[in-house]
Amino acid sequence: MARVAGQIDERKSEAILDAASDLFAEKGAAASMDEIARRAGVSKQTLYNRYGSKVEIGRALAERRSDLITAPLRAGGEPVTVLTALAEAMLTKLCTADGRSSMRGVALMSPHAPDLADAVYHAGPGESLRRLALWLAEQDRAGLIRVPDPELAAEMFSGMTMGHGHLRGILGVDEPRAIDIPARARETAQRFLRAFAV
Repeated sequence: MARVAGQIDERKSEAILDAASDLFAEKGAAASMDEIARRAGVSKQTLYNRYGSKVEIGRALAERRSDLITAPLRAGGEPVTVLTALAEAMLTKLCTADGRSSMRGVALMSPHAPDLADAVYHAGPGESLRRLALWLAEQDRAGLIRVPDPELAAEMFSGMTMGHGHLRGILGVDEPRAIDIPARARETAQRFLRAFAV
């Protein structure tokens, strides 16, 4: 079936983002728009119609990842269930091979493309922290937990979940032992909630 004029083929957008993610992980900011278009199998015109710059691509990649990671916050449920699912999503997306590769890519590009690194941070990890802080504030208002400083608590939860996994990922250092993601996520959520119990 032919597309309606002006309709965007989402498969091409996803191909562009996937290609950019791979190239950023491989080359950092040195990845060119031409290379991204070639790897995605799209014309340069198609690429620029969707994303006018590497900064826009980086922002879109970060937004996509943040939406996936923070989905449990929108799903509802008991705090322990939501936080366990959130921790599991964080560990799966950020401490496995693909996530580690993405973090290295951002670290590689940050000194050479600070505007790109800034866009990635604010649309990705920064946005995820903001969403978690809002969710924690809602739980506090509902009387389910006591969180006097939701922004600080969101950072604490993130740190408890990730441990040094994100740092090892950026440095390309192997994990000292395999992570049991569901067990770690569950323990993190339980310990965090005990710290903020009513």
